[in-house]
Amino acid sequence: MPDSTLTSGGSVSARNDLTEDRPVYVIGGGPGGLAAAAALRELGVRAVVLEKSGNVGASWRRHYDRLHLHTTRRRSALPGLAMPRRFGRWVSRDDVVRYLDKYAEHHELEVVTGVEVSRIDRAPDGRSWQLTATGGRVLTGRAVVVATGFNHTPRVPDWSGLDTFTGDLVHASEYRNPAPYAGKDVLVVGIGNTGAEIAVDLIEGGASRVRIAVRTVPHIVRRSTAGWPAQSTAVLVRRLPAWLVDRAAALMCRISVPDLAAQGLPRPDTGLYSRVKEGAIPVQDVGLIDAVRRGRVVPVAAVDSFDGDTVVLADGDRITPDAVIAATGYRRELEGLVGHLDVLDARGRPVVHGARTPKQAPGLYFTGFTNPISGMLRELALDARKIAKRVARRG
Repeated sequence: MPDSTLTSGGSVSARNDLTEDRPVYVIGGGPGGLAAAAALRELGVRAVVLEKSGNVGASWRRHYDRLHLHTTRRRSALPGLAMPRRFGRWVSRDDVVRYLDKYAEHHELEVVTGVEVSRIDRAPDGRSWQLTATGGRVLTGRAVVVATGFNHTPRVPDWSGLDTFTGDLVHASEYRNPAPYAGKDVLVVGIGNTGAEIAVDLIEGGASRVRIAVRTVPHIVRRSTAGWPAQSTAVLVRRLPAWLVDRAAALMCRISVPDLAAQGLPRPDTGLYSRVKEGAIPVQDVGLIDAVRRGRVVPVAAVDSFDGDTVVLADGDRITPDAVIAATGYRRELEGLVGHLDVLDARGRPVVHGARTPKQAPGLYFTGFTNPISGMLRELALDARKIAKRVARRG
């Protein structure tokens, strides 16, 4: 079939594209995709955002009610539009959604919803990119920005006996608020930022008992110390050698974070920044330290398996919670989209990001697939401008 161009309403016009008319396609209408599209538009490059859901910022709309950014309002804004001061220093989930809606409107972005791209290939001319999308669409663009998100597809480990568990089990992506868990015994699996905050939300919201399963002891940092946000420190040190940051972070944590070893949460034996380099972001405290210290949230060993109404832990303990919330992360799910292009590493992550493109795939950009210590939204904004400049130079 001939190349097709999407109209802003999501329909397809069956006319052949001229090479000079072909837009840059941005896959994903979250913060990364919107930022890239706005930066491109600012430089006079037409960008079309393809979003599989019905709205921009779809993943943000699904986050739990309590969520606030762990990064400051000022350092979380995307290119070309500040976040309003009324949002406060730590912006709520609902205000992030309002901001993304306003961002698309403010920049008059060309966003097409209800269109999911399943595969990206080199176009026959060898210079453009061809996208296969829902409804039999075949779209051709001068470049492609993949911004489908770090948290794309919920991941639940294949625990032995999981299908026999008689309690309630949901992934953290399905958790909204503690109301359904009032008076219940809940096990949260995973002590990243999401698991830690959900555990605190549960105990403050009326759960009778909350335990949190810990596979790897995390680094815990204060979100702000004496008014100085942890993000500001992260921005300052992100270019320093890992060993130096590790030492400084260890000293700071000993000063600002109490020893919780007696409560089952000892200090990690590996450096904070070394861990970040491996993809593990520290937990920013929004109540976990106090909850663990007071025994309101109890750390336990990692989950090993399930047996009927029982959860078997790695240390051999057996517990019978009413509900389990798996804060066990997400998969990027890029293999079907670009796996055939040899642009992913062994863990399914893009081999490059930002303004760099793979040598074998010039014009193919990735944003939002790292988890930087300095803040995801800040890095998305920086990546967006770099990508736009590179695309504009390539012509």
